[in-house]
Amino acid sequence: MTVQLLLRSTVIAAGLLGSAPLSSGPAPTQAAEGGQTIAQSADYFPDTIGTRWQYRGQVSEGPLQTIENKYFSNVSTVTGTRTLKGGLVVTVFHDTNPGNHGPSDSFYRRDAAGVVYYGSEPGTPLERQLTPYQIIRFPMKVSQSFQQFNRTDIDFGSDIDGDGTNEHVDVEGLSTVMGQESITVPAGTYPDAVRVEARMSLKIRLSSVDRTAVGTDVMTAWFAKGVGLVKYIERQELAALKDDRGNITDITEELEEVSVKSTLGLQGRDETAPEGLLADDTRNQKLLHVVFAPGLGPDAR
Repeated sequence: MTVQLLLRSTVIAAGLLGSAPLSSGPAPTQAAEGGQTIAQSADYFPDTIGTRWQYRGQVSEGPLQTIENKYFSNVSTVTGTRTLKGGLVVTVFHDTNPGNHGPSDSFYRRDAAGVVYYGSEPGTPLERQLTPYQIIRFPMKVSQSFQQFNRTDIDFGSDIDGDGTNEHVDVEGLSTVMGQESITVPAGTYPDAVRVEARMSLKIRLSSVDRTAVGTDVMTAWFAKGVGLVKYIERQELAALKDDRGNITDITEELEEVSVKSTLGLQGRDETAPEGLLADDTRNQKLLHVVFAPGLGPDAR
């Protein structure tokens, strides 16, 4: 498994929800207080069973100065729910080819406090040490940020220097609501989309030499009310290992089509939601999910 795929699978991603990014639970860290509150924040992250979204995507990757472009498509569908240990019910998103990495299922839970990512199948050893973690907090506020996870000296799950021993890594994730702006994709123009940035940093300690390799994954995603994720741009960078020149991967997915299923209730939740959280938006019945994560994160993928 490539380092880039390991990076990808841990982003909120989103990696945010779907596609879209902690320790044994949502990190108990302080959030940077934001400015303007975005009304009905939950409406930007619909998760109705049977809803289907189609994306077109592009991947540019390779060592520095040698970039290969690839094009792909990805269809995301909310397929149902799953009950985890302890009776917790999560929503299942199936993606046919998120980020051009092949099919996967991702698990999310949306309630009055926000959206939490519970991992994916197939996942990675690194991801399993980070999940579950929160990818969005409600209500969203412009310029609000919070730490999603911060783990030190955990198993990277891969031997990237070829000495027969898995590396260890320090990894930190941060999510920030940047603001609202207009975004145009093949599915249309959304004038008040919320832009979210998910930033993950990794310090990988090579076991064969006294050296640390630095990796970063930055995902910028746009979410429209009643629609969900309409576009994300992700850049993954890995510093040079041994004699190579390092590696950069850019991934973009844009919404092409949506098939809407409407509902009045949150999927499998027993929390009391604030007024307006569950209401259908008759002005815009297009739905989508988040990428951070496999993915800040439709993933978000």
